[in-house]
Amino acid sequence: MNKKTKDLTLSALFIALGLVLPLLTLQLKQLGNAFLPMHVPVLLCGYIVGPAYGLIVGLILPILRHFTFGMPVLYPTAISMAFELATYGFVAGYLYRISRWKCIIALYESLILAMIIGRVVWGIVQVILLGVGGQAFTWQMFVGSAFLNAIPGIVFQLIFIPSIMLALHRTGLVKFHRYKVETSNA
Repeated sequence: MNKKTKDLTLSALFIALGLVLPLLTLQLKQLGNAFLPMHVPVLLCGYIVGPAYGLIVGLILPILRHFTFGMPVLYPTAISMAFELATYGFVAGYLYRISRWKCIIALYESLILAMIIGRVVWGIVQVILLGVGGQAFTWQMFVGSAFLNAIPGIVFQLIFIPSIMLALHRTGLVKFHRYKVETSNA
């Protein structure tokens, strides 16, 4: 299988995961809001397939999920999430790709920066969308939604994403050398 076919197939897999994972938390909305199940496949796509694919998967996923399952609500949630997740996928993948050492530290640095930048982009889009609709988006709303309410999801991602990347070492998709992590270009 050539690289482009492999990348497209993996991206489709991440889209499918992003559509299905929120169904696990469907009965408890607070659980879904806490663990942010659509974020995980987008971040993994950015790391494994690359920043461009991470951006595209992140942009498509919330909108596709809205039209497939009716959730999240299109305006303003799915639209702002599309920008947020696109930023996650791109920033995580890009920062990790350009890091000199493909190690767990580089993984955490790129993950944390992607989460911060993605949330800032989400906040900016919320201000624009709600402003156009004549509603306010306050600093308190931003901090509460982007950080305080998301603490369980942030902690989950900081544990789960590196664990998945380490587990992928066994598949040969990601290679580790004691403290270094190198992604396979095969």
